Amino acid sequence: QVQLVESGGGLVQAGGSLRLSCARAGRTFSAYVMGWFRQAPGKEREFVAAISWSGGSTNYADSVKGRFTISRDVAKDTVFLQMNSLKPEDTAVYYCALDPDGRIWFRSPRTYDYWGQGTPVTVSS
Repeated sequence: QVQLVESGGGLVQAGGSLRLSCARAGRTFSAYVMGWFRQAPGKEREFVAAISWSGGSTNYADSVKGRFTISRDVAKDTVFLQMNSLKPEDTAVYYCALDPDGRIWFRSPRTYDYWGQGTPVTVSS
């Protein structure tokens, strides 16, 4: 099994920054992708960003491109999401996820088999 544990969420004013972390433990895979998704109240879960664990390729949703940066620390089995210039519309619960098949260009939540418990982010105006 795979365990994903997110941290770093909180309350921030518009224009501020937060850094989310997701620590992975358990089973590993030869080539996998780590992704971040978010879900606002009453809305569907949406793709935010993804990174391939082996090569570091990245994929971003248009709504966060230029403001958010996904990165990884291979030694610590941890993926990060640096969020800058936050907007009230970024308010959501943010989830870390893992796709064991390494399909970085696929943005559907159904692509990902393993999920963390989520960490809330609230951006006040």
